[in-house]
Amino acid sequence: MDGTLSGMPELEHNGGREDPFAGCRQREAKKPNKPMPLTKIETAKEPRIYTKMKEFDRVLGGGVVPASLVLVGGDPGIGKSTLLLQACDRLAAEGKKVLYVSGEESIRQTKMRAERLGIFRDNLYVLAETDINDIEAYLHDIDPEVLIIDSIQTIYNPDITSAPGSVSQVRECTGSLMRIAKSEGIATFIVGHVTKDGAIAGPPRMLEHMVDTVLYFEGERHHTFRILRAVKNRFGSTNEMGVFEMKESGLVEVANPSEVFLQERTNGAAGSTVVAAMEGTRPVLVEVQALVSPTSFGNPRRMATGVDNHRVSLLMAVLEKRVGLLLQNQDAYVNVAGGIKLDEPATDLAVAISIASSFRDQATEPSDVFIIGEVGLTGEVRRVSRIEQRVNEAFKLGFTRAYIPGKNIGGWTLPKGMEIIGVQTVKEVMDDALGGASHKLSRSAFYQSDT
Repeated sequence: MDGTLSGMPELEHNGGREDPFAGCRQREAKKPNKPMPLTKIETAKEPRIYTKMKEFDRVLGGGVVPASLVLVGGDPGIGKSTLLLQACDRLAAEGKKVLYVSGEESIRQTKMRAERLGIFRDNLYVLAETDINDIEAYLHDIDPEVLIIDSIQTIYNPDITSAPGSVSQVRECTGSLMRIAKSEGIATFIVGHVTKDGAIAGPPRMLEHMVDTVLYFEGERHHTFRILRAVKNRFGSTNEMGVFEMKESGLVEVANPSEVFLQERTNGAAGSTVVAAMEGTRPVLVEVQALVSPTSFGNPRRMATGVDNHRVSLLMAVLEKRVGLLLQNQDAYVNVAGGIKLDEPATDLAVAISIASSFRDQATEPSDVFIIGEVGLTGEVRRVSRIEQRVNEAFKLGFTRAYIPGKNIGGWTLPKGMEIIGVQTVKEVMDDALGGASHKLSRSAFYQSDT
């Protein structure tokens, strides 16, 4: 096989000889579509191809949809090619014919990476090619069920004079792949490079609009954890998340991300709280850390990792105005442990209590407390969505007390043996969780489940 995962047919390029695949490159005449009443259109549940990688299937909405076009973006070296090559291995193991087209590596380099990952499949074909016409010709010859293009910025159409990776080339090549995917029923994954701002390279949102699903593969270079996130999905839930750990043998699925993200948490540390963020349909418990110290500068510094910096400034203003904490001469640093990014308002209360805890240099009582809620500018705590899933996830990991918005009390089943405390304002949580206050919450605010 000369270093390939599976043999490839030869394609001749002699000017005086007829191209054997020329007929494949001519588009068939399309039959005109006719308008149909909505009630007369027949629908069927989309079939799925399961990769047996549960985290990957979860993010896709339950598996790979035939004839779908999926865009996978991420920073260079984050593991996009490794993820897709492992997915190819799982699909090939299920008897699916897969074609992996690499525009950045030779077939021998791909074979070396496959050997490192322990991948050996006869129905996994590898092609090193950048001409979209030649790729289409090989597709008709091999007739795969799954196609991987790594990456779209290296593919070009010789009929267009611009260089590979240009706006015209990316648009035309993606359009060709979309036509092939829909007409031939081939599930197609294309890898897209990202800019320094984290967006897919190319015209703003062009690729995202053309494809069916957009996945982002994220992670900090100094952490082994990688997060696969869906930001667009025509066949499933958006904002779904899958967690992987990068090891020497490749990417390994993390079945319980909450337990992993909290395993190094120090109990009884000031400035530390735990919150449950919803990632699609999955609640994930993460630790929010804050460090507040007197400033040495004219203007205090406000730095945040994993949460919006402007949101941190807003919450500090609420703590100063509504609670009475003198934070205007304090530097504040907020971090979400594990490299997770929190972008929902439901995490406000945990961030605010972390800042207050560090400012007072006093840990929450007890240390195994779970905090959730959105904070308004008047200091009120607003209701959040999917409270039952969040609380149950915290209970499964051993948390015995939870501060939640008072408006979220009732209408759902409380976990047995967990103390649920409904609060109306940020000050109520501080007075009770941080202790040493002039008054405690009235017992009417406590809802304990013992049975």
